[in-house]
Amino acid sequence: MKALTWQGMRSVEVREVPNPVIVDPTDAIVRVTSTAICGSDLHLYNVLAPYLQPGDILGHEFMGVVEEVGSAVANIAVGDRVVVPFNISCGHCWMCDRGLFAQCETTQNRDQGKGGSLFGYTALYGSVPGGQAERVRVPHADFGPVKVPDGPADERFLFLSDILPTAWQGVTASGVQPGETLAVLGAGPVGLLAVSAAQHLGIEKVISVDLVPERLAAAAGRGARTVDMGSVTSVGDALRDLTDGRGPDAVVDAVGMEAHGNPVAGALISATARVPKPLARKAIETVGIDRLNALHTAIDAVRRGGCVSLSGVYGGSADPMPLMDMFDKAITMRMGQCNVRHWTDRLLEILCQEDDVLGVEALTTHRAGLDEAAEMYATFDARTDGCIKVVMKP
Repeated sequence: MKALTWQGMRSVEVREVPNPVIVDPTDAIVRVTSTAICGSDLHLYNVLAPYLQPGDILGHEFMGVVEEVGSAVANIAVGDRVVVPFNISCGHCWMCDRGLFAQCETTQNRDQGKGGSLFGYTALYGSVPGGQAERVRVPHADFGPVKVPDGPADERFLFLSDILPTAWQGVTASGVQPGETLAVLGAGPVGLLAVSAAQHLGIEKVISVDLVPERLAAAAGRGARTVDMGSVTSVGDALRDLTDGRGPDAVVDAVGMEAHGNPVAGALISATARVPKPLARKAIETVGIDRLNALHTAIDAVRRGGCVSLSGVYGGSADPMPLMDMFDKAITMRMGQCNVRHWTDRLLEILCQEDDVLGVEALTTHRAGLDEAAEMYATFDARTDGCIKVVMKP
């Protein structure tokens, strides 16, 4: 079969690889009908090379049709149309019983000191082959895959795999209430869905911050007020000016380590990714830093007693934080991988409504075949051609 494989820094290629097979009785084989490039995939493209090997199959946002199931799988059957959560969880361990599916103890990567395994996401999270491929072996298919109805286009359901529940969790974790103000940093796919999720939850006062004109226009089209960070001296001051001088009640950071700013950190990240893997891993795990412009902006902007909710991914082990300001402002911080299956039942009900109330179908700007994946990665990484979300058909 064909699959997109990592070959090196900023180098991905579609290659022929062996077809996946059933290994455990809880496995399923899914023929992929749609797969997306996620902002988190750019971390693999740019930063996390020390944890990848040439030939690793990427991708964690995918859906398709079940082709085969193991003997212990009863919740889905051959021919079912399913979307697959990006985190792999068993559904019955201590963590899963508490809805903490990203921390599944059955798939936990204890040797790496990390949580549950993820599709297509490095040795840190199990080196599980990903979904930017024609077929995927899905472990713990007795719990993970979500059956969706036939009829609507894939793009009505595809983003249940990651970015829609990630945005929803980011908004709900912020604790923002109707009548309060939420700022969303980043108008990429998660940021745009966070705007729509907030308004669906009754949060009418939403402010979106970005610097790409097409993304700001998309946020405005979803009902947000916008702040162009390229046209203001201080994002924090701009947000305070819009909120009676206090700052927003909560801020969702939907950017993460890909933030603009801090060229020194950017250069260090790039250099670390190019040294021999053992040295690079040691550097990342002991002195690794992120570009923290978005996170520090969120801490500066949020009102006293407010909440900063991190949906963007960070990976640094030595990130400097303004703890005096955080303590003085009595800030609450919520963060972590999305517990996808905690949200999918509710979100599926919303997606099955006749109207696309969360604007999921309008999110995709670029559609391509899997053979065009390398070009699409480069376009998405550069944020050119108005690229917000890429969906590929194997």
